[in-house]
Amino acid sequence: MSIEYSANKTILIAPLNWGLGHATRCIPIIKALQENNFIPVIASDGIALALLRKEFPYIQTLELPSYHIEYAKNGKNFKWKLIKNLPKMITAILDEKKMVKSWVKKHGIDGIISDNRLGVFSKKIPSVFITHQLNVMTGNTTWFTSKCHQHIIKKYNQCWVPDTNEEVNLTGELGHLKTDELNLKYIGPLSRMRKKETPKVYDLMIILSGPEPQRTFLEEKLLKEIVNYKGKVVFVKGVVEKDQTKLESENVTHYNFMNSKQLEQTFNESELVLCRSGYTTVMDLAKLGKKAFFIPTPGQYEQEYLAIKLQDENLVPYALQDDFTIEDLSRVKSFTGFSQFQDNIDWDELFSIFEDKV
Repeated sequence: MSIEYSANKTILIAPLNWGLGHATRCIPIIKALQENNFIPVIASDGIALALLRKEFPYIQTLELPSYHIEYAKNGKNFKWKLIKNLPKMITAILDEKKMVKSWVKKHGIDGIISDNRLGVFSKKIPSVFITHQLNVMTGNTTWFTSKCHQHIIKKYNQCWVPDTNEEVNLTGELGHLKTDELNLKYIGPLSRMRKKETPKVYDLMIILSGPEPQRTFLEEKLLKEIVNYKGKVVFVKGVVEKDQTKLESENVTHYNFMNSKQLEQTFNESELVLCRSGYTTVMDLAKLGKKAFFIPTPGQYEQEYLAIKLQDENLVPYALQDDFTIEDLSRVKSFTGFSQFQDNIDWDELFSIFEDKV
């Protein structure tokens, strides 16, 4: 039986601007909020906010301060680059706390959904945190960073984990704890994609994302590598700009970015996907039941962990960015690819938190 919600409650939904993954996995949540008679207000910054403004031009958007997340040019220095930028990040978190406090009153916010934005929270209204990283992989500091993250999660009324709490799952140690002291809800994988039966158009789809400069480094490498690829390629750079551009050269069609509808169509039309091993991409590929090849972002332990896990499970092979050659794609035939999952998220039950009194 469906829950009848109070009419027109306003929910602030705020994804982290770290590549496009956090923003894109919020798309099905925003649509579900609308379908359940809530009024979503979107808050983020940078390319994440630009993407969601293109997806939902009719929804109110607010700009949050940037966390100044940058990758080192050398992946081995990734952790130290983050530590160096930590003061800027803390300042941004404190600033967004002040902004959210004023927005709750100014915009009549009735609930909050924060996708990894640490300062988007209010004690006065129901506040939800979304993460697939209950354990934050940082090499020899994983225990410390995980405990810090879990401490932050505790202040929220609920934590939604976009995975299953079953033996067969997508996140492994990232999204599962040995002892649960948090108010966790495993909501199932989130994806904006839908599988379609379409004729094959492309032999290979390349899709890039993530902060600079590593996104550009991979783009430059792959542009050289695909010269030796014989099939038909679509190359999506993952650069969100004012206007979409399309350029065709020999067997490759280049786009700067695609909206969700175009991406869904192109994923379905492609035989194989070459991409980062970010978790949002993993969920999209699993939803579509696709075969893929991963190149994890250098120094990003989470992506490296997922790439190793999925290769060990004989689902998807991977290669390190410096080592990859186009010939590596031949390894895919020895892997099963993803089995298509069926999403049956109980939005009624999830959104019931916004009817509760804090």
